[in-house]
Amino acid sequence: MLIFENDYIVLKEENEKVYIRTVREGFTLKEFDSILKKYPRIKLSSFAILRKVTATVTEQFEEIGNWLPPIEIVTSRDRMTATMYVHEDPKTVFKDGTKMQEQIKEFANNIGIVHGFVDLTLDTVLEGKSTVVAIGTPAKPGKNAKITYIEQPERKPLIREDGKADYFDMNFISEIEAHAWLGEKIPADSGEPGKNVLGESIPALPGKDAPIKYDQKTVYEKVDDDGKVTIYATEGGVLDDSDGFLSVQKHLPVPNDVGVGTGNLNFDGSISIRGTVLAGYSVVATGDISIDGPEGVTSPKLIESLNGDVFIRGGIFGNGESVVRAGGNIFVKHTNESTLIAKGDIQIGSYALGSNLKASSILVNEYKGKIIGGRAEATSTITTAISGNRLERKTELVITMPDRKESMQIVKEKAEEMKSLEADISNVKARITPLLDFVDKMNGAQRKAFEDSKVLLQEKENELTKIDKEVQTILQSLKSMGTEKIQITKEAFPGTYIQLGKKSTTLNTQTCGNFKLEQGEINA
Repeated sequence: MLIFENDYIVLKEENEKVYIRTVREGFTLKEFDSILKKYPRIKLSSFAILRKVTATVTEQFEEIGNWLPPIEIVTSRDRMTATMYVHEDPKTVFKDGTKMQEQIKEFANNIGIVHGFVDLTLDTVLEGKSTVVAIGTPAKPGKNAKITYIEQPERKPLIREDGKADYFDMNFISEIEAHAWLGEKIPADSGEPGKNVLGESIPALPGKDAPIKYDQKTVYEKVDDDGKVTIYATEGGVLDDSDGFLSVQKHLPVPNDVGVGTGNLNFDGSISIRGTVLAGYSVVATGDISIDGPEGVTSPKLIESLNGDVFIRGGIFGNGESVVRAGGNIFVKHTNESTLIAKGDIQIGSYALGSNLKASSILVNEYKGKIIGGRAEATSTITTAISGNRLERKTELVITMPDRKESMQIVKEKAEEMKSLEADISNVKARITPLLDFVDKMNGAQRKAFEDSKVLLQEKENELTKIDKEVQTILQSLKSMGTEKIQITKEAFPGTYIQLGKKSTTLNTQTCGNFKLEQGEINA
């Protein structure tokens, strides 16, 4: 097919290829550019050959490019978009604008495009420009599993405008009834599949699953037809989630005092005491301990929560004999001549007088709180408004810093423990999972063995969670090295001894501020 001819050149198309022959010298490349604009279906593939051929008269036709179709539709690599290129005047290609959509669909169908066509008008289609004619439907990813637990009040005293800590508003122990709702899990869904422009299905990415964590001994679950899991308390008691699993601990309410009438208490669960703990008596519990008597406690021998928190509404008069320990935090209004040790934080509403304190952080009311005498030892932060007194009573404020090498060795050892536990958990799951569909068909002995395996699995998962928590605590302490501080907001009296790591100083003048290490020295 002859495309173009003048006194200088001849252009023809043959088998969708464009050929040129020069019959007379003198035709410039600039003039050839006007031909390309007039015939947009010409696509040059060799500019060098064109330059060579137009420079001299030739007897033979030389290939210089391709003869494009009037319409060209290409799909993207992901097959989600089809793009049309019109290589002639659209009004010539699409003689009837009302039928243009049908023409495009017919052309697209011939190359396999069947889905997601875009409505177009003749005005939106431009010569030589790309026009999107079809868009695939993307897959909708599934929603992740959603887990909701019963809300538990934050254990933190309210600081009033006058600077006093209001410990009377603290809802320390959350008691619930048997069969009470404790939480739910809406399972992840599979999402909605999509479709590309070729009509091929695109699988959806399913939502991420997550376990609802609870103690199978004290909490049970129900699963509805939609897969929603709801958990309930097996019996009444006190909520606990200290090990990462929601459980209901046994609760021992003591309506009066701990003393002659009760003897020493040692309880597997939580204890709430409406009165006080008399001198010389001990209270030990695996869960939380709450002592609500407004007068506090005087000279108890020992108050210890192995895994939970201790709350003493009225404070402690220890007379140098009383010890309070907590696997979690200690909340107390004041402490006189007592020893307080917590794995978590110690929060004191008013003052600490002649007491020995040891915790991750020791937080005494920053507006009016006092630490006078004794020793406060923390690994992160010590905060108080006042330290020492005008009589320059020695008051030790100490931040201990972990040994990095020793800490990493502990982490390494615990990582080995976790690896062993993970292998055990995998083995137990491998035994349990195939049996889930046959639980209703088990006899008594088989059912007992099955339930024992489930209990074993949870025990190992609980242990794994506990060790992981210990590892994270160590790593966080290492990460926080250099951020430790002793904060005295109002007055640090002479006689206050400050130690950060291996560096120490005793204040000789009254001051205040944040004491920390700067370039290896205390900024005092």
